[in-house]
Amino acid sequence: MAEGRTFKRCSCRDDDGKAFGQKCPKLRGPGGGWSYRHGIWNYRIELPPTADGKRRGPLRRGGFASQDAAEAELGQVRDLLALAETGTLPTLETVRRKIKTGQHLNQEIIVEQWLTEFLHRKRRIEETTRRSYESHIRLYLTPYLGRLRLDQLKVSDIALMFEQIEEFNDTIAERRTDPDPQVRESVKFRRPISIATMHRIRATLRHALNMAMRQDRLIDFNPAAVLEMPAHVRPKPLVWTEDRVHAWQADFAQHREAEKQRRSGQRVNPIDAYTSAPRPSPVMVWTPAQTRVFLDHARRHRLFALYQLIALRGLRRGEACGLRWKEVDLDGHSLTVNWQLVQLAWQVHEGTPKTDASVRTIALDTDTCHVLRAHRQQQLQERLVMGEAWVDTGFVFTQPDGNRLHPQHVSDQFLWLAYLAGLPPIRLHDLRHGAASLMLAAGVDMKVVQETLGHTSSAFTADTYTSVYPQVATAAAEKTAALLFGKEDQAETGRVVSLRS
Repeated sequence: MAEGRTFKRCSCRDDDGKAFGQKCPKLRGPGGGWSYRHGIWNYRIELPPTADGKRRGPLRRGGFASQDAAEAELGQVRDLLALAETGTLPTLETVRRKIKTGQHLNQEIIVEQWLTEFLHRKRRIEETTRRSYESHIRLYLTPYLGRLRLDQLKVSDIALMFEQIEEFNDTIAERRTDPDPQVRESVKFRRPISIATMHRIRATLRHALNMAMRQDRLIDFNPAAVLEMPAHVRPKPLVWTEDRVHAWQADFAQHREAEKQRRSGQRVNPIDAYTSAPRPSPVMVWTPAQTRVFLDHARRHRLFALYQLIALRGLRRGEACGLRWKEVDLDGHSLTVNWQLVQLAWQVHEGTPKTDASVRTIALDTDTCHVLRAHRQQQLQERLVMGEAWVDTGFVFTQPDGNRLHPQHVSDQFLWLAYLAGLPPIRLHDLRHGAASLMLAAGVDMKVVQETLGHTSSAFTADTYTSVYPQVATAAAEKTAALLFGKEDQAETGRVVSLRS
């Protein structure tokens, strides 16, 4: 294919009236270079012959103010001619879009390149969101879709990615039960990808493709937006009723024995067995009596006040770890949530709460205020013991030397306390579920519960964070029956029956 060339010409004429064209002496400076002031820029390129082999005349264009402008259009012509030689011409809209956005017509962007650009542009986002985007792109989107052309990405390509992820989930499940210890070891640290995670992966891809479509106009259609996926149903919180506790205790004993046999009689970590034994739902809630047993058992622990705050007031783990004394008003029986500690992998970062609604003021009961005052006295004693080694971070809950807590340490201590108290397992976050249920069981209005937990919607609070305690359900049934069959109504019903008999 001809490369073409750029050149200058002018409209000057000689004494006979003949145009100089490219031969005008004013077009060149003393050193032979092009004049900056005289002439206009043009380009010329040979065109390929027609289908029957006849020669075409060259393509000439002029009127450019600079050589760069002439070179730019000449480059576009080369790209168009190169596409024509491939035999597969793009649509007019594709060519128009690429020219408008300054892309090379014969250079295609693949999904991996765009995802890298997407991450580069997402600068002003929370660190947790950035980590989530990076992990989705690194672990799933780039390996499965990275080499595909961005403008040719189809719904079926994305669906195939999720099918392969589900196949790998099956592989993990099979290898975990394999009798060969080396096979089991190969998936020791691999967890199946849940439907919720798949939805988040799709959301990352959808966001990246929306940017490509709306900002750079690289694509006309977002295939991730129309992909049909199984509905993500939040696990329903269940209460640890007496029957469920008995069933779990039997399952726990069998699970622990099976782990011992699998390890050839070696010691089994009790917390690993305690947390991995099957339970009725991933989200379980203690009854008020079970919560009271936990708090009684944890009363001597140095983080007892933290656990009581979560159990009664529903703080998130990061919010409790990030609470500062300047945000606590014990005389006014309140605290304000302005910060949280976020765990990313193992690193801990200080950040703002999840949403605007999460920044809130929470009322405290008298007993919790007493507990926080006792905790402050304990912290002052620790400060005296540490002396100059004390680190004044201002946090309410700290390590013995004053440094901030690691959120995972708080969760680990909670599991040990629950195990030693003889209670069925729940996650630390499930104390927050229990707090919502306790408030509703006590007759607290749903709107107050929503604001205490820091949710934007009371419907979300009702659907996600509340469980009906058996005694509350029984009381509701009795009240309903009493409304229909009050004492006077029951007597009237009796007279009707006797007349009919």
